[in-house]
Amino acid sequence: QICLSLVKLLFYLAHSPLGSIVLLDFQPRQFVMVDGNLKVTDMDDASTEELSCKEDNDCTLDFPTKSFPLKCSMVGKCEGINEKKNLFNAYRYFFTYLLPHSAPPALRPLLSDILNATGDLRYGINETLRAFEKVLHLYKSGLYLQKRPLLLKDYISLKGFRTVEGEDYKCWPSYSHLGCLLSIHSAEEAAAICNSQSQCQSFIITQQRTWTGRPLASFQSSWTDLIPDTNAVVYIKRSASSGERL
Repeated sequence: QICLSLVKLLFYLAHSPLGSIVLLDFQPRQFVMVDGNLKVTDMDDASTEELSCKEDNDCTLDFPTKSFPLKCSMVGKCEGINEKKNLFNAYRYFFTYLLPHSAPPALRPLLSDILNATGDLRYGINETLRAFEKVLHLYKSGLYLQKRPLLLKDYISLKGFRTVEGEDYKCWPSYSHLGCLLSIHSAEEAAAICNSQSQCQSFIITQQRTWTGRPLASFQSSWTDLIPDTNAVVYIKRSASSGERL
């Protein structure tokens, strides 16, 4: 969410009515999240000036660990230097820390491609935004899910119930530090996740949604202490419930 919001912001800066705008003091502390969107807190160090040049050798974009040769345009400006400076800073301050984590395994290669392409400046901001929107579409639609055996049949579902909230086993990347709370596309995906975790005996799906509209599921090591909740469904492994009275 943070990276996509940043890319949308940089897309606007690259195509602003004032021309391509560069953030000269590009640091994480210069941004805040407001209603799920990344905002720049300080525009004092923003500029529309692009480096003047006479030849291509005048257009080297230097960073502490990398340098990129750019072209000198017919009007004597280094082509795309503001856009590329913003994009590489996004890569080194945000993408490298956030993109390799948290995504479903099937989407990680696509995020790795974005990471590598922006790190080498093979992608401009237009290509980067398209790549992010493709990943978002796959994530929201569930198209990233690979065909696998149907596992939900191995669970008993109880509508209108949930278990008592409390500390349980933890997993990564959980939305709660008290247990294992993950976003899912469907109950079938939740069943696959539960089967992959040795501690998991049940999971609960409520009406809670993430910013992409995906429901949240709480994975638990037991299914006792059920309480009524009209907005929840608890799924219990048949093997865990055998010999017990529901």
